Amino acid sequence: MLGNSIKVGIAQVAPVWLNRDQTLKKILNYTELAGNEGCRLVAFGEALLPGYPFWIERTNGAKFNSKIQKDLHAHYIDQSVDIDAGDLDPLCEAASKSNIAVYLGCIDKAADRGRHSLYCTMVYIDPQKGIQSVHRKLMPTYEERLTWAPGDGHGLRVHKLGAFTIGGLNCWENWMPLARASLYAQGEDLHVALWPGGIHNTSDITRFMARESRSYIISASAIMRPQDFPHTTPHLDKILSNSTGFLANGGSCIAGPDGEWVVAPIIEEEQLITAEIDHQRVRAERQNFDPAGHYSRPDVLELKLNRTRQTAIKISESFDT
Repeated sequence: MLGNSIKVGIAQVAPVWLNRDQTLKKILNYTELAGNEGCRLVAFGEALLPGYPFWIERTNGAKFNSKIQKDLHAHYIDQSVDIDAGDLDPLCEAASKSNIAVYLGCIDKAADRGRHSLYCTMVYIDPQKGIQSVHRKLMPTYEERLTWAPGDGHGLRVHKLGAFTIGGLNCWENWMPLARASLYAQGEDLHVALWPGGIHNTSDITRFMARESRSYIISASAIMRPQDFPHTTPHLDKILSNSTGFLANGGSCIAGPDGEWVVAPIIEEEQLITAEIDHQRVRAERQNFDPAGHYSRPDVLELKLNRTRQTAIKISESFDT
């Protein structure tokens, strides 16, 4: 039974880019490591499995009928995650064995949408119950729209973890006021923000969200270096042309419910980042501001959330002869 305080972890790591099996092995290793360190939650960056689509801005991604874009998109589909087919079963087993909850950023070739369009997805795995939510990013950002499809509200859910109520969003979804508000209204007080990696993303918004929500905010980022691209990657020479140093430099961090750093942003290092967090601090900060409680005005301002999973077809069948 978890009490007021829990230990949480961020696995700030690089994928074996667009290699699902090898990246999953790395994720399993860090899940076990976090469990051994006493963490009750570990978070991995946006799109980590099998990797963020760095090629788009580097290879003229908007060019129509480009062989390069078609080759890479097909490769991306091949290496993406099929949740219905059990691709995340090993991670569910690892979470259960280590008694640790997991938030994972992955690319989902959704069975209910034909498996040929890709979704930037945030999966929550409970150590006893397995996969509890699959949130597809509501709106891919800028060039991401050339390879990711827009998601829906089905995964905008919260989960109990000890004294905490945990939820999360992908990358720039965290800038969407109503998406944040939908989680606050469900009682969220521990928020996980997944990022592809970059201190420019995490340094300001992490503390802002903490102050706004009076919650703990975990910003989990990835690392990406030229050496993290396998030599077998299609069109690798074009992707890495003029690349030096880091394509994603991390920036993982944790802010407390007063907006101050628990862990300041860490860059350019692959590592497991851990911290103890105490729910009493949430309750203390809610004394003067509670965005979905005493400081809300539902009689004046009301939010509607549609959690229906989008599908391209609804089939009605009759077996009458």
